[in-house]
Amino acid sequence: MAARVQSRAFDPGAELSRFTAGVAGAGAVVSFTGVVRDVAPGMVAMEIEHYPAMTLRAIEAMIAEAVARFGLTGAEVVHRHGRLEPGAVIMMVLTAAPHRQAAFQGAEFLMDWLKSRAPFWKKEITRDGAAWVAAKDDDEDALARW
Repeated sequence: MAARVQSRAFDPGAELSRFTAGVAGAGAVVSFTGVVRDVAPGMVAMEIEHYPAMTLRAIEAMIAEAVARFGLTGAEVVHRHGRLEPGAVIMMVLTAAPHRQAAFQGAEFLMDWLKSRAPFWKKEITRDGAAWVAAKDDDEDALARW
């Protein structure tokens, strides 16, 4: 069980291979890779800020909750910060469990939590300026199901 918050790019395929090789007793491995969407007209980049000690502790606590709640045999989160251009890999969630349903549920739980509660601050930078990204009701609704 691990969390990493980093500025450098990572290879999702290599992360998945490394994770899968290290989970004994798993019958299912689920991975989700998030990329920066080009959501704003003229979007140039997304800037992600965070407070390192707080962010890492919060993500590790959510991983521990997912492991306990869904009986996961493994779980990891990798999340980037800094300036990222549209199409760049921004994050990855990996879960393993004896059966697929628990692995999928654990991954969805972690993704919903990351989207709504992880202490990251995101700013969309466009050709016309920059604006902080506000919380979305849909994200809160997704988290509420857990």
